Amino acid sequence: MARTREFDTDAVVEAAIGVFWSKGYAATSIQDLVEATGIGRGSLYAAFGSKEGLYEAALTRYAERSSADIATRLDSAAPIREVLRDVLIALVEATVTDPGRRGCLITNTVTERLPADPVAGRVAGGALDRNATAFTAVLRRARERGELPPDADVTAMADLLVTTIQGLRVQGKAGADRRRLVAVVELTLSVLFIHDWSSI
Repeated sequence: MARTREFDTDAVVEAAIGVFWSKGYAATSIQDLVEATGIGRGSLYAAFGSKEGLYEAALTRYAERSSADIATRLDSAAPIREVLRDVLIALVEATVTDPGRRGCLITNTVTERLPADPVAGRVAGGALDRNATAFTAVLRRARERGELPPDADVTAMADLLVTTIQGLRVQGKAGADRRRLVAVVELTLSVLFIHDWSSI
């Protein structure tokens, strides 16, 4: 008879997120994970197969949560410029108030693990694609409501927002203060909501 697990898998994944986010994949040892999760090596391997398996589970959880948070903030009847500013400023606040200045686990994964790790690439790339899709839908709605001109390229605008978010996270991790990051947000919005798109 198989032995019943005596630990909370969700709690283990949450603890692993913290370790990988703080130390990165390569610098995290199995012993680090044992100490953070409070379970033995054998149990970790039995549940996740390997360090890579636990990393995939942790990254997937983080990515899903991040995308869900953005989607929730985008679900608003307010003017789209205000909605987008709320999303970007929330990310700035999360960045500058994080004592460890860990940045974004998705961004960290892309810079550390790609292109060598196709699994991490799939998870991280999927998160970025979900965010781009969500932004595209909101920007399309803005265009339909007359908040953007009819010729606004909402796909390119969505990609700019995704790229801006990653840049904010990297700059914040490198030590940029709130004032500098907010200035980037305001400039990005001024570009997105330019009145004459034919000039671009």
